[in-house]
Amino acid sequence: MKLTVFWERMHAHFGDMYADSFARDHVMSELGGRTVYQALEAGWAAKDVWRGVCAAMDVPASRR
Repeated sequence: MKLTVFWERMHAHFGDMYADSFARDHVMSELGGRTVYQALEAGWAAKDVWRGVCAAMDVPASRR
């Protein structure tokens, strides 16, 4: 998954205003106790970060 697709999905699910805030502030065990930004900066693949977000936030299958 390209990073642009990842951010499109984040914005589609959380909305333009909340996606960035969520990515900066929400620490998830699915990402090894990291935020989205920390996981991406640590070298996680965008698809794996998205899978972690989906698992943590119960993203519907239609948006995965």
